[in-house]
Amino acid sequence: MLGDAVRNSLSPRIHNAAFAALRLNWCYVAFPVPRDRLGDALRGLAALGVAGANVTVPHKEAAVAYLDETSDEARAIGAVNTVRVDGRRLIGHNTDGEGLLDALRADGRLAVAGIRAVIIGAGGAARAAAFALARAGAAAIAIANRNWDRARALADAVRRAFPACAVDAVPLGGSGVAGALREAALLIQATTVGGGAQREAAPVDPAALHPHLFVMDMIYEPRETVLLRAARDRGCRTLGGLPMLVYQGARAFEIWTGQPAPVGVMREAVGLSGGASQQ
Repeated sequence: MLGDAVRNSLSPRIHNAAFAALRLNWCYVAFPVPRDRLGDALRGLAALGVAGANVTVPHKEAAVAYLDETSDEARAIGAVNTVRVDGRRLIGHNTDGEGLLDALRADGRLAVAGIRAVIIGAGGAARAAAFALARAGAAAIAIANRNWDRARALADAVRRAFPACAVDAVPLGGSGVAGALREAALLIQATTVGGGAQREAAPVDPAALHPHLFVMDMIYEPRETVLLRAARDRGCRTLGGLPMLVYQGARAFEIWTGQPAPVGVMREAVGLSGGASQQ
């Protein structure tokens, strides 16, 4: 794993449990990589004989420039979270979107088709979420981000790829996101707000939440963020980021190894039941 703050990541626990279960002589480790050394780190994978890597915050978009090839989905999204080494070539994939959908369907028991959604953020994780929801048949998506230009650019990209989905950018502050949430049935929180040094913060005013809203926060540490706690208190169904972490990891595992991922083992490695469970 290559990222900025990866020392406390649960991904090594998930993947090493999977390797052990399938008796693969593989090992997954996390490397802190600063922004200005990302290219060096990626180019070194082939020389080291590494089979692949995950790319995480804040490198998911920047990594694309250093790859030899990307999957159609990763190219459309403009971000990668998984790299497979094929000889000397680096091939980028994005498993975040499908991991998100797997988590919503299996753990959240939520049907995405026809839904109206709000996504907080416009970075790599938010891009994957927006494209995945549109591809799965969401009726409308509102993208709210502190940087208005990034939100608008993402909305434009998703709208071009999926004309049947109504996609708009809305201001994160003030009445913009509150108005979008009133019409929505799903809120996806795809920023780092609520974790790390910002663990006491929430990206939206809890007063904008309503009981008919399903709230998913991609952050998995803490397992219940300030946003999720506020949502639960207001009668919302909620889902933390841990199931998505497992499902996107399972898809990455299959890309690297060519074998079906032992999803039950991977879930149990981080304290989830072997089968899907409501969070």
